[in-house]
Amino acid sequence: MKLVGMLDSPFVRRAFISGRMLGLPFEHQSLSVFRDFAAFHALNPLVKAPTLVLDDGEVMVDSSLIISHLEDLAGKTLLPADPTARRRCLQLTGLGLAAAEKSVQRYYESAVRPREARDAGWLGRVTGQLRDTYALLETRVGEADWLCGSQPTQADITVAVAWRFTRHTAPGLLPDSDFPLLAALSVRAEALPAFVAADFS
Repeated sequence: MKLVGMLDSPFVRRAFISGRMLGLPFEHQSLSVFRDFAAFHALNPLVKAPTLVLDDGEVMVDSSLIISHLEDLAGKTLLPADPTARRRCLQLTGLGLAAAEKSVQRYYESAVRPREARDAGWLGRVTGQLRDTYALLETRVGEADWLCGSQPTQADITVAVAWRFTRHTAPGLLPDSDFPLLAALSVRAEALPAFVAADFS
């Protein structure tokens, strides 16, 4: 089983970390959808990261669907068993995914799209949505070390991965002083072995 994609993608990174936290063996192939288009296309003509290449050669895409499949393989989940805690975890995971999506949109508009084609209005809108998402997440961080109980869950993985990606691609946009609880959560998460194994620069 092989996970394909760059770890500086929040979607590849959350799938990688989830697989590690589930204790599953898998290979990681670091291919860029830009620089390694032909090689990626040979594995998956969608050229979509992450791509999971299964042992039988079939492929899966979409980080959430990949993680669900990995949980099936592992026979365990990264979500709480308690229904109330599970609902909270799903809500916070959704917010983390929204932050990751808006961060990617912002990065593409501000750094990938040619300068003469950039839309300042769209960039401002996405940036506002991004900050509002993190502001909402900041209010949902409790006093415990982790978002949904005594152990890290998919909510912690997704939120921390999104936070790191946003800080990496938009330095100065999210000062620790404005989001101290999220900043502290990120520090705790990034110290976990699965996060360390998925480090990028």
